[in-house]
Amino acid sequence: MSNDATKEKLGELYQQLMEVRNAMLELQKGIEPEPVENYELVTLDGKRRVSSFFGEHDTLFLIHNMGSHCVYCTLWADGFNGVIDHLQDRAGFVLTNPESPEKQKEFAESRGWRFPMASLGNSTLAVDLGYDNGAGEYLPGVTVLKKLDDGSIAKVADTPFGPGDPYCAVFNLFDLIPEGYEDWQPKLAY
Repeated sequence: MSNDATKEKLGELYQQLMEVRNAMLELQKGIEPEPVENYELVTLDGKRRVSSFFGEHDTLFLIHNMGSHCVYCTLWADGFNGVIDHLQDRAGFVLTNPESPEKQKEFAESRGWRFPMASLGNSTLAVDLGYDNGAGEYLPGVTVLKKLDDGSIAKVADTPFGPGDPYCAVFNLFDLIPEGYEDWQPKLAY
C-alpha cells in the first residue's frame, strides 16, 4: 500500500474510532446514577468524608491507585499532576490508595504531585466500587461521583486504568513510534 493510501486509510479508521468513542459517551450518559456511601478516608489532617473532596463542585474524580510500588499507577498520577488545575476547574479530585497519609505525602513530594490524596484506611470504598479484588489486591481506575440535590452521593461513571488506555498520554504518543510501547515499562525514578 502506498503512503498516500495508508494515510487515507488511517484517517478513515481514526474517524471510525471517534464515532465509536462518541457512541460510547452517549451510552454513558444513559447510565442511572448508583448510590454511594459517604466513606470516611484518612488524610494527614485527619479523617475526612468523601463528600469533603467535592469542594465547590457537584462532581468528583475519585482516582483508585494501588500505591507507590506500582509504576503504572505512578505514571497515571504523574499525568494528572500536569492537568490538575484544569480538572479542578470543573470538578473535585482526590487520589486514593491503601498507603498511610505519611507514606502518601513522602511519595507525592518526591514526585512533585499537587493534588489531594487520601488513604482508604479501614473503609470498604475500593471493594464496594470494584477496585479491590476482595483479596486485598487494589486495582487502578477512576470513579466519577456526583453530589445530588438531596446531599447524597452517586456514582455516574467509572473505568479501570490499564496500559494503552486513553487516560495516560504516554501510551498514545508511544503508539506513534513504530515499535509502540509494548517493550517499555515505566520507572519510579529516572
